[in-house]
Amino acid sequence: MSVMAVVEIAGRALLAALFVLAGVAKILGPKPFLVHMDQFKLPRLLLPAVIALEIGAGLGLAIGWRLPIFAGILAAFCLATAAVFHRNLADRAERTQFFKDIALAGALVVIATGAMAA
Repeated sequence: MSVMAVVEIAGRALLAALFVLAGVAKILGPKPFLVHMDQFKLPRLLLPAVIALEIGAGLGLAIGWRLPIFAGILAAFCLATAAVFHRNLADRAERTQFFKDIALAGALVVIATGAMAA
């Protein structure tokens, strides 16, 4: 296995860990996430779907399975998260979270399109 292949796998694993750990955190302690969803008038029934998406797509990203699909789904999820939860750009913390989600989406689009292999 080449050094570049190892670096790519490690990079995907690090990125995927963010999503998998977020999903696990929602399973272990859902209350703050449900309160946050309530604040934005989102249905609580979305939480299991978000958990499944974060863990499932995160694991797909980590192992390299169906990368265009899972990376694309996670990119769209990051954009939606930025637009729904972090749109108060006057608040420094929210602005940081907004741009973090946008940056993650950008990295995931690079993975989804296979641009890394070019």
